[in-house]
Amino acid sequence: MQVKEVLRFTEMTPVPGSEHYILGIINLRGNVVTVIDTRRLFGLPDAETGDDTRIIVVEFNDQEVIGLVVDSVDEVVNLPQNEVERAPNVSGDEASRRFVQGVCYNNDLLIILLDLTKMLLSITPDTPDDSAY
Repeated sequence: MQVKEVLRFTEMTPVPGSEHYILGIINLRGNVVTVIDTRRLFGLPDAETGDDTRIIVVEFNDQEVIGLVVDSVDEVVNLPQNEVERAPNVSGDEASRRFVQGVCYNNDLLIILLDLTKMLLSITPDTPDDSAY
């Protein structure tokens, strides 16, 4: 439900001094969107961008929009919550385990579901409470 749109990979403006997983920012219809390389975030090796590379635009915290670079997108599907099963604990990578919400079968394919909120909260800097000022 957090996915807003899927874009073709486009050039972006680098952000000096940003974390290694932030590729840069793009202008999406007048809104600045931070773009994150999910391969770097998960500690995977970098891959060349190609015709299939996409930016998944997701809504975070009901107000912020983030772009996630992925290798490809086959389709966007709605999965009923009651069909999502708990993921087996098979990964040795703490980051991967922490972000997996569950698994689901769809058209005989096993889909691993990520918890975007946990994933994005883990990399979002804490902001001071404005009411304290």
